[in-house]
Amino acid sequence: MKVSIKQISEYTGFSPATVSNALNYKKGVNRNTSEQIFRAARELGYLEENRITKVKFVKYKKNGLIVDGTPFFTLMIEGAMDECRKHGLEMVVSTLDARDPNYDEQVRWLINDKSAAVILLGTELMEEDLDIFRGAVCPFLLLDNWCTDMGFDAVLINNSDSARIATQYLIGKGHKEIGYLMGSFRINAFRSRAMGYQMALNRAGLPVDKKYTVTLLPTMDGSYKDMKKYLGKKPQLPTAFFADNDMVALGAMKAFTEAGIRIPDEVSIIGFDDLTFSAISSPGLTTLRVSQQNMGRVAVQRLLMLMNGETTHLKIQVCTEFIERESVKNLRKSS
Repeated sequence: MKVSIKQISEYTGFSPATVSNALNYKKGVNRNTSEQIFRAARELGYLEENRITKVKFVKYKKNGLIVDGTPFFTLMIEGAMDECRKHGLEMVVSTLDARDPNYDEQVRWLINDKSAAVILLGTELMEEDLDIFRGAVCPFLLLDNWCTDMGFDAVLINNSDSARIATQYLIGKGHKEIGYLMGSFRINAFRSRAMGYQMALNRAGLPVDKKYTVTLLPTMDGSYKDMKKYLGKKPQLPTAFFADNDMVALGAMKAFTEAGIRIPDEVSIIGFDDLTFSAISSPGLTTLRVSQQNMGRVAVQRLLMLMNGETTHLKIQVCTEFIERESVKNLRKSS
């Protein structure tokens, strides 16, 4: 005879409503209570074998230029894991590398495993890379990316609006020649940030001058080397730059400093992400803070809805916080 909610309630001492809410991943049940209820449900045989109790957090790598060598994604994983524990779910972290010879087979196993739900960290995914994931039979969510045909649920950063706000800040400080430090690996997030940068300039009636766009490898060391090479040509520089992310900004700042170009007196810079390094750089980097832990939590919360049968796709954008430090000069004050 099948175990009932009432029996689990009697076994644990929690009310039937609390037991039901916990087993259906509803809000309002704290982590300890949820863990006790799920443990009892497993011990009593309430949870069937095909009931999902595991979340696979999968880091997708196309070339590793973005997801390797940065602490940005660690907090995102921690947030997701914390939310999984709260709801009595096991979370396992793995990597899916598109360069592996058996990549296609790995994807087939992933999307056809009905015993687990999937969060795919798709920062490095291009639109064409998503086709292989269509038809997943398990609850499936994209994190830090989205699909233009809206075929997947997604949780991502509000990239375009954030970049627009950062560029408007530079304009508000009196900058009229504003360049763009462009990551050479054009992930969707960078493309959206470029749109926000251009939108702010267009609204202010300022030109998007290609001579002030500098393409740099999106790693700290790569950005440093590329900017050093660029500065060796003695180019004309704008008064400020918006950078695709902090790794690009910090690498460029090192090259500027070595070349004797003072920040922010001669060139101002704004980054994106608010990495730990950004607060301790000299000068401190003005940037946009992303709440990585909250992104991880929101991803799990949305996944729980999918596990409960939700069918409408959602694109959830997480807003950033503007962090003002010392890397931007106020030209209006100077004049």
